[in-house]
Amino acid sequence: MTYPSSTDPRQITLLSTLAEPSLSRTWLTAPHPTQPLVATCSSDKCVRIYSLKTSSHLSTINGGHKRSIRTCAWKPNLKGENVIATGSFDATVGIWRRWDNDMSLRRSDIKMSEDDFTEANGNGNADEDDDDEWRFAIVLEGHESEVKSVSWSAGGNLLATCSRDKSVWIWEEMGDDDYETVAVLQEHEGDVKCVSWHPEEELLASASYDDDIRLWREDVDDWGCISILRGHTSTVWAVEWEGVKSADLETSPSEGAGARLASCSDDQTIRLWRKVPKEKGPPQSKLSIIKSSSNEEEWVEYTQLPQVHVRSIYSIGWSRKTGHIVSSGGDGKIVVYSEDKGSWSVLAQFEGAHGVSEINHVCWAQRNADQEVIVSTGEDGSVKVWTI
Repeated sequence: MTYPSSTDPRQITLLSTLAEPSLSRTWLTAPHPTQPLVATCSSDKCVRIYSLKTSSHLSTINGGHKRSIRTCAWKPNLKGENVIATGSFDATVGIWRRWDNDMSLRRSDIKMSEDDFTEANGNGNADEDDDDEWRFAIVLEGHESEVKSVSWSAGGNLLATCSRDKSVWIWEEMGDDDYETVAVLQEHEGDVKCVSWHPEEELLASASYDDDIRLWREDVDDWGCISILRGHTSTVWAVEWEGVKSADLETSPSEGAGARLASCSDDQTIRLWRKVPKEKGPPQSKLSIIKSSSNEEEWVEYTQLPQVHVRSIYSIGWSRKTGHIVSSGGDGKIVVYSEDKGSWSVLAQFEGAHGVSEINHVCWAQRNADQEVIVSTGEDGSVKVWTI
């Protein structure tokens, strides 16, 4: 099969394999919002914290779930504390907390304060005392089946979860260790595989076994579906928003419509969606309480990326630094795509990145202030770091 290739082809090179990997299936790796750290979740009911600088294992979170941990996410916008949400096949969501040693750290100091994290773990190696450093703060119950994905809103006050029970739940943090259910969304007709918050707005995307993507917003006091994105012909495994920085790049044709959305599927395609800006109508009176238009939004598929994968695409990541998209899936390939004036091409690809194993997840992460890397998570339990 032929596909558009970049005029500046590059190579994907293995930088390291994170030390002390899980001996069982690893599902996902979540990069820390500001520090060179990642958290991995696996079927052995553990979350492992690694340093991207040294590729070493720093800490282990366990003891809170009865079955495989399928997903995890770091809470953003925190100072002096780390919080991770975990979703498990036991149908529960866990909130874990860990205080940093120096609570007087300024936000600018926290950005790359991996040393503080390591010092709190003694010599940086995992031992039996590590379990005490992460506190299992609260368990969120409500889903009736496996939790497949968790996602924090940009402000960190809302947590979205989704499940095999076909539902999407939205939780709001009311105070320390106090979460309230603000919405239970049950319009999908199949297993909900992924949820992802818009990078700036309280706009949530969900992807499902029913082949659809739904977008959700709050209208007054109720959350509702404001758009259904249809085009995929099989299960939509993941959705990923364009980052704020990449949306500002000259290559982005978003035309003031805001961040775009990418989706990947069992149909072996990656599709990009964008909002159709509404035409401005006559100004409304400030005294009016009657809305002049529906809360619905029009989103359209405007392009597909070159089709390279020959099996299901499980995961995509959209770089906020370069605007590149990376994908992985059942064929064991890692593929990077670049955009030039609205046209997408293949920048690089690597076959058999985890040997004969499928790649369950791929993402971009910041290894240091200047270097962005690709992190792949395999069915073989290993987590690998790549440069391009």
